[in-house]
Order: sequence, then C-alpha cells, then structure tokens
Amino acid sequence: MSRVLVVEDEPAIRRFLRLALAGDGAEVAEAGSVAFGLAEAAARPPDLVVLDLGLPDADGAEFIRACRAWSDLPILVLSARSQEADKVAALEAGADDYLAKPFGVAELLARVHALLRRRQPRDGSCEPLIRFGAVALDLARRSVSRAGAAVRLTPTEYHLLVYLATHPDRVLTQRQVLQAVWGPGHGEDSHYLRIYVGRLRHKLEADPARPRHLLTETGVGYRFVP
Repeated sequence: MSRVLVVEDEPAIRRFLRLALAGDGAEVAEAGSVAFGLAEAAARPPDLVVLDLGLPDADGAEFIRACRAWSDLPILVLSARSQEADKVAALEAGADDYLAKPFGVAELLARVHALLRRRQPRDGSCEPLIRFGAVALDLARRSVSRAGAAVRLTPTEYHLLVYLATHPDRVLTQRQVLQAVWGPGHGEDSHYLRIYVGRLRHKLEADPARPRHLLTETGVGYRFVP
C-alpha cells in the first residue's frame, strides 16, 4: 500500500482527493498548510505528495523547495493556476508533475501511478536496458536499436535521449533539459531543443507526427513515456 500525503487547504477538494486515492488502495494523510505538510512529510515520509500551490501560510513552491532540501519523493502539483509561468516555476522548484484544476479522477490516478512506478526500486543486477515501443536503449553499451536494427545517433541526440529516458513519466522543463544536455549557458536556446527532439522522433517514433513516447508538454517542456 502506497502512502500519499495530500497538502490542500480546501476541505471539499481534500475530501475528494482522499476518497479517490483511498479508493485506489492508497493510505492517505492530509495537511492544510505548508507548515503542517512539511511536518507530516518529515514525521512520516510518504511515497508521494499531492500538493496545492495556493496554501494559506505560504506558496506551495515553498513546500517544494523545502522538501527538496532533504528528500527526492515524488511531488504532483494540483492547482487552479493554469498559466505556463506557474507550471514552469513549480517544476523548476522541484515538482515532478503538474495537473491543472479541474481534473478527472482517471487522469489524477494515472499520474499518481506513473510517479509511484518511478519510485519503485529496480534490481541492481539487471542490465541498464530501457525499452519503449520497438526501441532498446542500452546504457551499458551506449547503443540504440529499433526493431533489432542499430540506430545511429549523434552524441547530442544520444545525450538528450538518455536524459529524457532516465526521467520517465516526469515533466521536464525546456530549461532543465537544455542545461542538462547543452550546459548552463544554454537555458534559453529552446530552438536547439525543438530541432533535436524532432530528430529523435524521426529516428525512433513509429509515427513522428503523432509521438507516443517523446511527448511535448505545451509551453512547458517534454515528457518521456516508456
């Protein structure tokens, strides 16, 4: 049973989230403020946090930054703020995903499941092989194949693919990807990113125009879905 901490100040929304998560088999803890949420997370560390941004004592981003000082637990932000700048700010503070209100139970649970899968420990004896669709990314051999045939990637294409594939089911902002792949001086060079993601889709997706694995989060960044 997974333990989920809901940090939300609206009682009706908190109840809705508790019923949805408990109905999915989770143990649910609740907090109505940043201070109580941090205290609960420290006292009984959850497997995942569902976090509202508009809290009475501080902005939810403060919770994220404080939490990231000592924990890498998955954080799913729920907020009525739908502006791209708010999403980017929360993700760059350290959130793993962002779901705008209103939202459906099915989408909420799908995102919760994806974040919890990332947290499950893997068998360290396994070869570092990532598969998606017909593609196999072998980190040990630094090789990529599609349907058994080798795929030639440039060093930058390979580095970008590895960064995306090793952060599955997580929204990565354009700035995060650019700085990880191209370096700290390229945080604003989004045109590089569009070009290289397009190249990867052309080489790896069954239908590059309708990608299933290298997805765009409009106005925010990208998400890799295995």
